[in-house]
Amino acid sequence: MRLTGAPNGGALYFFNSLLGSGGELLGGLSIAPKTGVPALVFPVFPPQGATLFGLCPSIFSSQGETPLKMPSAGDLAPSPPPAHVALFLGLLCSFLVFLPGGGLNAQEEDSLEIGGAVRYNLFFTDYESPADPNDLQFTWDTWRLNVQARSRGVGLRFEYRFYPTFNTHFVKEGWLDYAFSPETEVQVGVTQVPFGNLQYNSHNWWFQLPYYVGLEDDHDMGVKLIHRRDDWSFMGAWFLQPEPAGPAGGEGSFGIGGAGRYSYDLLPTPGESNQEKHQGNLRIARSLSHGPGEEGGRTELGVSLQGGGIWNSVTKAWGRRWAVAGHLDGTWGPWGVKAQVLRYGFSATDDEGAGLDRVQVGAYGDTYATAARATIATLGVQYGLEVERGPLTGVNLYQNYSWMGKAETTFHDSQQHVLGASVAAGALFVYFDLASGRNHPWLTDDFGVGLGEGRADARWNTRFNVNIGFYF
Repeated sequence: MRLTGAPNGGALYFFNSLLGSGGELLGGLSIAPKTGVPALVFPVFPPQGATLFGLCPSIFSSQGETPLKMPSAGDLAPSPPPAHVALFLGLLCSFLVFLPGGGLNAQEEDSLEIGGAVRYNLFFTDYESPADPNDLQFTWDTWRLNVQARSRGVGLRFEYRFYPTFNTHFVKEGWLDYAFSPETEVQVGVTQVPFGNLQYNSHNWWFQLPYYVGLEDDHDMGVKLIHRRDDWSFMGAWFLQPEPAGPAGGEGSFGIGGAGRYSYDLLPTPGESNQEKHQGNLRIARSLSHGPGEEGGRTELGVSLQGGGIWNSVTKAWGRRWAVAGHLDGTWGPWGVKAQVLRYGFSATDDEGAGLDRVQVGAYGDTYATAARATIATLGVQYGLEVERGPLTGVNLYQNYSWMGKAETTFHDSQQHVLGASVAAGALFVYFDLASGRNHPWLTDDFGVGLGEGRADARWNTRFNVNIGFYF
């Protein structure tokens, strides 16, 4: 690891590169000499040598001058990652090094805020089985604790959730952050994966179908760099592994491979001992104004790339996973639109070495199969009403639809449609959702069936759900 002065002669001293035992560059952070734009360099599949994957807007050597070539697809052949521990520690050190002159938040007063939420669900279901009194239920959703803190410019954001009816609890997010300037920030820990529409690709309580394959509001353990310049936003990240898992069904997972988690991840199951390791993300977006001032609204257009490894602990072999997305998030007065198209793929094998056309993902204490390759298109439209009557402060009307087409020709499409409204009344926030799904893993009496092979004769199942949340 080497510390160097900022190329532009500024006061910043910054982690610049991580060197292997042979002197090869394994990864690091550097600052462009003139623009001040940071570049993040890291291995997606850390090899014996120096397979590199660079993140925007450009890649620099340890001198910040000579561009490094982007790897070809053949260069990304998976191999055992001997350098991943050193790389992670190097990136962490780069975040924690005290910079002479201080960062953007160094002069802020120390602060601590503690909050949370309590949420309930009232719902009625119309699924495959004959009508039953338990189709109507009023039950618990979740309760959670939130902490935000700042000390000497270093920030903390943390959320822990409890789901009593699922017999699980887990970290939803938990990261440290530091702002080097008004444009540039780094986050270390369990942070949101920069992919597609952020923070959500939906307006409703149910999310959209990408969430159920791990591609909406996903959180993993790693390092994320955020840089904004004018109307542009650049996000690059490297994640060592998914977020640590909490207990599921009363049994602990020691943090790795368990289904006690908020966001869906590839998980090891009997006969398929696969897990996610080493993931790189790049997200580039531009925000366009529709007119003078904020009343005219804005539209963000962007693209996202994701690549990572799959480690099978039985075969001791690596597989690959990837995803690409284009997104739009726009507002026109009271109207809002979220649109996105993505494609993803898992190249994984079972414990016998046979290729898989579906893989096991999990969250909330359970796993299910999803197609190994698919395309998902989503569209959400929202209309916001300002209401000042009694405790009411706002109402949003929305319609969200998503479609999943699977690459395997014998598999059957999945769909989700949500028509609803959300109501804000002080600290109270309530979703009223009429959710319908076809080959949907949650909207069915046969939980978890749908995103894999699916059924040709699958019916549209419906659940009317009222989520009542008090946020403090």
